[in-house]
Amino acid sequence: MATLAFASLTSLPFSSARRSLSIHGRFAFLHKTLGWGRRSLLLPITCSSSESDPNQNADSDAKTAPLSSSSLTDKLYVGLGGVGFLETTYLTYLKLTNSDAFCPIGSGSCGDILSSDYAVVFGVPLPLFGMVAYGLVATLGVQLLTAKKLPFGIGESNARLVLLGTTTSMAAASSCFLYILSTKFSGASCSYCLLSALLSFTLFFITLKDLGLEKVQKEVGLLLCIASLVFVTLNRSYSAYPPVSSSPSEIDLPYFTTEITTPSSPFAIALAKHLNAIGAKMYGAFWCSHCVEQKQMFGREAAKLLNYVECFPSGFRKGTIMEKACIDVGIEGFPTWVINGQVLSGEKDFTELAQESGFELNESSPPP
Repeated sequence: MATLAFASLTSLPFSSARRSLSIHGRFAFLHKTLGWGRRSLLLPITCSSSESDPNQNADSDAKTAPLSSSSLTDKLYVGLGGVGFLETTYLTYLKLTNSDAFCPIGSGSCGDILSSDYAVVFGVPLPLFGMVAYGLVATLGVQLLTAKKLPFGIGESNARLVLLGTTTSMAAASSCFLYILSTKFSGASCSYCLLSALLSFTLFFITLKDLGLEKVQKEVGLLLCIASLVFVTLNRSYSAYPPVSSSPSEIDLPYFTTEITTPSSPFAIALAKHLNAIGAKMYGAFWCSHCVEQKQMFGREAAKLLNYVECFPSGFRKGTIMEKACIDVGIEGFPTWVINGQVLSGEKDFTELAQESGFELNESSPPP
């Protein structure tokens, strides 16, 4: 009889038994009265459902997946720091090579500001400091975002304090430069300066929000020390080397001529005649050193053959406007060449001028 009872128990469909058992491995108690005695049969059964519950798996993944509240902040560090690094790298290149800056807005004001004494701090180009600062912000942002080992073995909390100190110094410097821009360069517009200031202040406020008010309050003394150090450093640098004002409102420069002293080669004379014959023009300003260097390249005799247009024949002072011929060309810097209807900014060597003007180069008249 006991045999029959056990057989009837084990012959139950497994699907019915599975519904009565716990999926997570709890013991199932099956109670059955066997013959002359009352005993319980205990079967330790572990059931595993072959069909997974997608909602349950999703909840489990949500509990185990780490969520970083600073991931968006770290991405902003990388993005904004990268933009600032590219901008300051470009400006550093222009400063080191003495090249003219392309000014989307301001018609040459960017170049005037970049070439002024305010663009140098103790002999070091100012954009170079910005390049280092933006590069540090972007690098730390990448490493925080990818959870890689930070440099010098610093922890994440210390890395964020480094970011706070760096962005504080950048915001303090930007405040100082905006003051200089509004007072020493009144009326001038510098799109690169404004972009850098916007990036600096944005990164600073992002860092404050990331750390939280409570932690920032503990570091107020450090932030004030950093900002004060920046102001003192810049003030001492500009006081040690008094800058020559580049503000148009403070300049009163009478017209003068510069003597060309270099001799002209036969090739330079031939090229100058060709440029004059096709109507090519060179637009310049009497105070422009690059214009003088361009004429020196041609030499004394050839320079007289060039069709040169002076944009400030009456001198330069507050309220002076360029000659209409120069305005019509849309000059952004000096010198500017107009050859066959094409506007070319900056100094050009003989090879470039020959190619643009269609002057044939041959073995008998190679460029010097």
